[in-house]
Amino acid sequence: AVTGSPDERVLAEQVAHDAGLPPRAVLAGRTGLAELAALVAGARLVVSGDTGVAHLATGYGTASVVLFGPVPAAHWGPPPDRPRHRALGTISLTPVNRDSTGSGGVGTHPTLNAIGIDEVVAAVADVERVSGAVAA
Repeated sequence: AVTGSPDERVLAEQVAHDAGLPPRAVLAGRTGLAELAALVAGARLVVSGDTGVAHLATGYGTASVVLFGPVPAAHWGPPPDRPRHRALGTISLTPVNRDSTGSGGVGTHPTLNAIGIDEVVAAVADVERVSGAVAA
């Protein structure tokens, strides 16, 4: 599933398309907080930016891979002694450009762009292995 706010629906649809997911996998703008929390609690694994969703995954014990940009994982990330959670990214002293998209939204920080797809896929596989969160 791909989640997000109503304003992120088009982006979520593009992410789902690029990932080969069906349109029904896009839940952006279609879930309230309680539904989102239940979705995270029942998920096999969560891949998220450093957001409330990532914190929910840690709190519920749902396996997760969390992408960090300008904020260090050591500051807000999952505790490093929990192998079912993986934090990716590096810290940067570059200020966040809150409007780099030109659309009034939050842009992508260069440190997030530096996290490669292969790195995320490898982290997902490792977290699946150590947590037993393998797809059926």
